[in-house]
Amino acid sequence: MRIIVAITGASGAPVAERLLEVLKKGKHQIYLIISKNGEAIVRAEADLAKVKSYADRVFREDELEAPISSGSFPIDAMVVVPCSMKTLAEIANGVEENLIVRAALVSLKQRRKLVLVPRETPLAEPYIVNMLKATRAGAVVLLPVLTFYHSPRTVQDLIDFIVGRVLEILGIEHNLYKRWGNEGFSEGA
Repeated sequence: MRIIVAITGASGAPVAERLLEVLKKGKHQIYLIISKNGEAIVRAEADLAKVKSYADRVFREDELEAPISSGSFPIDAMVVVPCSMKTLAEIANGVEENLIVRAALVSLKQRRKLVLVPRETPLAEPYIVNMLKATRAGAVVLLPVLTFYHSPRTVQDLIDFIVGRVLEILGIEHNLYKRWGNEGFSEGA
């Protein structure tokens, strides 16, 4: 698959890093966009050079002339992880301020998969309204909610659960966590 991964200015860079790692291992083609604030968060929470190394191509948010800004460029899906509430609002309301929002709106207009992983709690009403708007427009809003039925033992297990859920939306097989009703737990992708 050809997948755009965008990282915005919200906590959750380890989830983005793990998603990129798993996608790279699966030999998917990755186009990465990191917002200015997203880059600062990645520096604080993860390894920026490592995050960028997983991508086949890295774009800045101000590169509106990038090929991924056009519906004619073949992309299968896009994931915004973490998705700041600002980015969510821009996508939900069609405000094309940068390449991340432009690529997300292109995904919606082309009826491609768009997964938004917003990172904020508690949720104010405007956030919920924007999630509803984005969902109605065709995006999947995947809140990174902790779960325990898969018997997580580490923070990595919790991260893998969220990454696994994203992969399921994209139609990508994985063994990152034990699914409900399965007896065994397989680790790794």
